[in-house]
Amino acid sequence: MAPNARITMAEIAERSGVSLATVSLVLRDKPGAGTDTRQRVLEVARELGYIPRQQISPYTPALTTIGLILKAEPGRVPQANRFYSHVVAGIEMVCRRQHTNLLFATMTVDADSYPLELPRLLLEEDAADGLLLVGAFLDETLIRVIGHRSVPIVLVDAYARSGAFDAVISDNLAGACRVVTHLVEQGHRHIALVGSHPKAYPSIQERHDGYLQALSSHGIADHYVALCHLLDGDEVAGATADLLRGNPQITAIFGVNDEVAIQVMDVARHLGRKVPEDLSVCGFDNIDLAGCVSPSLTTMHVDKIGMGRLGVQLLINRVEHPESNPVRAVVCPELVERQSVCAI
Repeated sequence: MAPNARITMAEIAERSGVSLATVSLVLRDKPGAGTDTRQRVLEVARELGYIPRQQISPYTPALTTIGLILKAEPGRVPQANRFYSHVVAGIEMVCRRQHTNLLFATMTVDADSYPLELPRLLLEEDAADGLLLVGAFLDETLIRVIGHRSVPIVLVDAYARSGAFDAVISDNLAGACRVVTHLVEQGHRHIALVGSHPKAYPSIQERHDGYLQALSSHGIADHYVALCHLLDGDEVAGATADLLRGNPQITAIFGVNDEVAIQVMDVARHLGRKVPEDLSVCGFDNIDLAGCVSPSLTTMHVDKIGMGRLGVQLLINRVEHPESNPVRAVVCPELVERQSVCAI
């Protein structure tokens, strides 16, 4: 049977043995149909060659093409980033449902996420109707470049030294307070932080501040910080080893992200310290790997896919209401308790 308009939802309903309403729910990706029913309807639709008509976005037809600019860290494939790959998935999910074109480019950054080069997608005025900048720090030079453009821009887990931009961020300070408070509640008083330094990315600085705030609010004066660049695994490992050798009284470590926390556990094992019996470890972000390591990692879950979805929604709002005040959407992380922490 030839594909496209000759195939109707009524034919799919008849072949699938379900109601027309159920077929409509499934093909519009709406809730209300069971998993088996949904799978059967989709299989029948594929077999019949059904191609749905592209629906005009109910939000804004002006936003037909979105440019996604993702930071590319030195020595790493950006699409393989365990955090931002989920953010990109959230962005793509909304664009697909709204039939919005999505252009992709990377922006090379240094170890502190400052841009080293600018992609053409950022410089060409007519390349996209709106831009999403993911994971980069906008310095004064970059702000001057994009300041001459009329295209709306939304930052997703990205920060600007100045200027007013719509943005989606995680509540890093409150999240860090929560995870350190969890360690305090488990009886720990000598708690260290690994992964900060004076020029760290703003989200990491906020987690550092949250660590200090939590200790202060519980009357704990002792704090221990291992300064290192997150992208340099050898630097993280060396700083962690020096910290533990120089401060054997430490019973818990907060890694500013999950990758750092996992490295901390590896260093602790090499130094003969068992996790969590001798050293409790927490992370932040809840990347997929956090639940797979042994012991599984206690961490703060960040809704990364949700951050991507919100970024597109803010861009839609900016296109529809260009004169509205800047909007900052804050995603609240949640504590995920696993096996890397024990009470003392």
